[in-house]
Amino acid sequence: MFLTSPQTKGRLLLATPPLSDPNFDRTVVYVLEHHEDGAIGLILNRPTDEVLTEPLDRWVDLQSTPSSIFIGGPVDTNAMIAMATTKELLNDSTDLLTPISGLVASTDLSADPAIVAAHVDAVRIFRGYAGWGAGQLDLELEEGAWLLLDAEIGDVFSHRPDDLWHHVLRRQPGRLSWLALAPDDLSLN
Repeated sequence: MFLTSPQTKGRLLLATPPLSDPNFDRTVVYVLEHHEDGAIGLILNRPTDEVLTEPLDRWVDLQSTPSSIFIGGPVDTNAMIAMATTKELLNDSTDLLTPISGLVASTDLSADPAIVAAHVDAVRIFRGYAGWGAGQLDLELEEGAWLLLDAEIGDVFSHRPDDLWHHVLRRQPGRLSWLALAPDDLSLN
């Protein structure tokens, strides 16, 4: 049985210790799409030192802090994806913005950022994305490789992305919040 996109789209995947892939160690992934053909998401807590260069440097003034390019995932690392926080809730896609969840939308980097600026408060740009084939994410969720948690708009545009994995866990109810205190190397526990 496949999960449908309303259950995961716009939510967070937090990597758990059973996930041994170093690309995803202690990552927070924002799910953009999830349906029977697969899933796509963006890693939110992997900023780089890379800055925007021509022609994308026109977007610098709209970038949220930290204003660098983030590693969105190991798939198609030449692809650049921009997420935006919109000034108002969008129900339908426009030429400039495609709503994901709440005030979070994707935006077209080929658009004029001066026009987009009238509709958004901030932009974050990612290189690459996380991708799963048909049923793959569902299986990983069943195996406990990911925690599926609700997202807050501040997660996607966190000013402290390096601490995001711990921050999201600390706000969870009950014992789940204790995972934020787990050491990187569980044998040290």
